Amino acid sequence: MTRIAFIGLGNMGGGMAANQAKAQNQVRAFDLSAVAVERAVAAGCRASGSVADAVADAEVVITMLPAGPHVRAVYGEQILAHAPSSALLIDCSTIDVDSARAVARQAADAGFRFADAPVSGGIMAAEAGTLAFMVGCAAGDFAAVEAALAPMSRVTIHAGDHGAGQAAKICNNMLLGVSMLGTCEAFALAEKLGLAADRFFEIASKSSGQCWSITSYCPVPGVGPQTPADRGYEGGFASAMMLKDLKLAQEAAAKAGASTPLGAQAEALYALFDANGFGGKDFSAVIELLRGRMADLH
Repeated sequence: MTRIAFIGLGNMGGGMAANQAKAQNQVRAFDLSAVAVERAVAAGCRASGSVADAVADAEVVITMLPAGPHVRAVYGEQILAHAPSSALLIDCSTIDVDSARAVARQAADAGFRFADAPVSGGIMAAEAGTLAFMVGCAAGDFAAVEAALAPMSRVTIHAGDHGAGQAAKICNNMLLGVSMLGTCEAFALAEKLGLAADRFFEIASKSSGQCWSITSYCPVPGVGPQTPADRGYEGGFASAMMLKDLKLAQEAAAKAGASTPLGAQAEALYALFDANGFGGKDFSAVIELLRGRMADLH
């Protein structure tokens, strides 16, 4: 039984913490939301009244927080001051690369091992314990990180040194955002041309247009494996979260001097979708924007 402090019990963190408890680990959970803490307790975690209380004797500290400023503050002001220096620190938030590296330097200066380990897979994978983790850490720490993440993971990959996990996440999600838009455009065009969605799915999934957005996450209901499209675009990966990741990718591209015109276009389209009030819908629901049928989402 490993003593784990889990900080951040939102849509993703709640399911992740529950899987740590299912693995018979002793999980001390904290969130600013009392309701989120109650759900964690019902899933087998122990409630903590503060970050300091949660991390006090932790062997592993896992955080799942909204953005870079939150990660910098929670680590800089609370975790590093109250956790034992022997604890392994793992941040699973999706944040900017600079923040991840800054926190890693702070942690190293205080004598801690630290990893940035953002996830891919969405809410359902968080609940099922089948997330993919992209890890940025010192090579010698990876085995310990992989073991700590195992109850929540389908696959855990060492991306490189500190910050590499975040770099992998934003590049991957920029690709996903772009490919989903292409998939949605193709299905919308097929519909206009009188080609049945199931026929197009069968053809595209077995030919050169094949991609994950078609075969595993089709944006059209009743076609292929079950996806959020079959549930009114509820659950899955919220459009607002895709927009957040696309913004991070564009900020990183600007700093690195990289040209990402399709990523920029994807950001603009998801920003429009979000501005119209659909940030809570799954990101595949953007097909209704391209169809000109956003009223169907209300």
